[in-house]
Amino acid sequence: MELSLCTKDSLEEVLRAYSDMVYRLAFSRARNSFDANDIMQDVFLKYIRADKTYNDEEHRKAWLIKTTVNTSKTLALSAWNRRRSSEEFNDEGLGVNCSAEDGNLKNIENKSVVLSAVMDLPKKYRTVIHLFYYEDMSLSDLSEATGLSLNTLKSQLHRARNLLKEKFVKLGVDFSDIS
Repeated sequence: MELSLCTKDSLEEVLRAYSDMVYRLAFSRARNSFDANDIMQDVFLKYIRADKTYNDEEHRKAWLIKTTVNTSKTLALSAWNRRRSSEEFNDEGLGVNCSAEDGNLKNIENKSVVLSAVMDLPKKYRTVIHLFYYEDMSLSDLSEATGLSLNTLKSQLHRARNLLKEKFVKLGVDFSDIS
């Protein structure tokens, strides 16, 4: 679905177009669905309250990404978050729907390994990898959305890729199997 340019689209249209992206980014930063849902709700409340008109859809998307990153940081730094126990969250899975009926169980397992490896990265690398590969953002868009310089982003992507490669080698994952 493509939203019209330069307008205040209905909240329903914006939610339909961007809720998955906001949730995935929130989940990649928070690492659990409870906090990801809270972050997503806060982001869209901020969106409603901001009552902005956007120049184009890239501007709207960048605003939502930046707000999601900032809201995630706020939650991570909150007193409540610092005090809660890590035992509060059991392994709830990684959101991968593994169905034997798909016929692509091996491919699903490989994607699960990749997602698990990405989720194990430090937050700054997880965010950059997620936005670059899962949201198909260019480096310049990433720079605008995160407030980081291009050189910093390139460095973080390089380090994240190396960390992932090391993890895959340890796990014995063949890169050619992952599509």
